[in-house]
Amino acid sequence: MDFGEWNKIYDGIVLDFGYDKEKDKLASNILSRKLRRKNQASLEEVSEIIQNKVVHVVGGAIQPASLENLTPGIPIIAADDATGPLYDAGIVPDIIVTDLDGDVEKQIQANKRGSITIIHAHGDNIDAMEHWLPEFKGKIMGTTQAEHLPNVHNFGGFTDGDRAVLLAAHFKAKKIIILGFDFDHPVPKPGKDMAIKKKKLAWARKLIMSIEDADIQFI
Repeated sequence: MDFGEWNKIYDGIVLDFGYDKEKDKLASNILSRKLRRKNQASLEEVSEIIQNKVVHVVGGAIQPASLENLTPGIPIIAADDATGPLYDAGIVPDIIVTDLDGDVEKQIQANKRGSITIIHAHGDNIDAMEHWLPEFKGKIMGTTQAEHLPNVHNFGGFTDGDRAVLLAAHFKAKKIIILGFDFDHPVPKPGKDMAIKKKKLAWARKLIMSIEDADIQFI
């Protein structure tokens, strides 16, 4: 998804939720500056994991029993809260997509063991970035929902889940197998408004279903 196409969608999201684009830009600039001093993953490293491969994208609603549906040897992209259940089962995702509001400690551990962690900047997670970024010692990459910046990319997407799917589509996965997504029943989080979360998941569904030229399967 090119930025022009994404920006039209982004305008709709901003209008729907009342977000501040300037705060998103500020967060992106902060992340861009901080990544100058970090061990950045290259686009080529991410592409090598995904391009022309069958990949799993695992969402935060994953249940332990459903982990049996993961095929050994297939790359795994974990959307934020999926990292904990995967890590607890001894599975280190190849890529983690996060805005740092899940089990960040598990993400840090997985990152130390080889997960490329793709950290998303937006207006509401500046404090989380300031707190957690120094703890990531492995390869990381920055993303934004605003314009591209040095060290910070925009592959499209709004929630961790749909960003993970759009990432796979951007890097031309052969097939994207999605599990652990529940668009109708958000996983409760302390301090989170479930009505807002449901509205976010409606956008996530819309964005995933709008992806063209990608072979997507839900299991």
